Amino acid sequence: MSEVQVLDRSLDIVEIVAATQKGLGISHIAEKSGLPKATVHRLVTALCMRGYLQKDHSNNYQVGIKLIEVASYHINELELQTEVRPYLKEIVQQLNLTAHLGVLDQDKVVYVEKQDLFSRFGLYAQIGYRIPAYCSSMGKCLLSALPEETLTETLRGCHFVKFTDNTLADFKSLKQELQKVRSRGWAMDDQEERLGQRCIGAPIYDYRGEMIAAISASGNLTTLPDEKIETVAAYVMRIAREISHKIGYIA
Repeated sequence: MSEVQVLDRSLDIVEIVAATQKGLGISHIAEKSGLPKATVHRLVTALCMRGYLQKDHSNNYQVGIKLIEVASYHINELELQTEVRPYLKEIVQQLNLTAHLGVLDQDKVVYVEKQDLFSRFGLYAQIGYRIPAYCSSMGKCLLSALPEETLTETLRGCHFVKFTDNTLADFKSLKQELQKVRSRGWAMDDQEERLGQRCIGAPIYDYRGEMIAAISASGNLTTLPDEKIETVAAYVMRIAREISHKIGYIA
């Protein structure tokens, strides 16, 4: 059986099990899938080991926690984008800066929503864009929430590429920067990924009090000069708090 066939048949089994409420035994899965029992047993065992299926007290198989967890990431992200979109528009209108929503994926930040002054042109140009977290304001916010051990593990394979002279050079420098982020509640990318571009980010918390995303306001040195940094930081933090409260966070 080729790798593609294994994947295809595994997904068939997951879909068959997901379509039932009471779960299915090996024989019923084999019957519905048209696969030999031995093949079904092997694939089901592998799916259980990964958490995509689980055995109940009747020795039937049901959808596992891992599948629910994976699906919830996408659902939660879609809900978050819907909630955040009006707030990003407010940042654009009030500050004349580009606004982003980002989430952490290992040592990268993924841009999942963007609003700017030219909403029709390039609105989705950066959605899905990935940037190293160590040189991103949103990334620094999200990394600042990680326990020491988790932070070390997350950045274990990270190469600190110097995009500009301002880019943080190593893990030690990042840890010092994250201490500042924790104390003041916001982070800044001061021409660390691209010369002439600045970005100020603040964290979003969910109902459990966990940091799940970050928002940012970005611009060039003309639209975000030194004298505006504190004002923009305060504004972005306020918007981030409003979003957090909207999705259930209680300080």
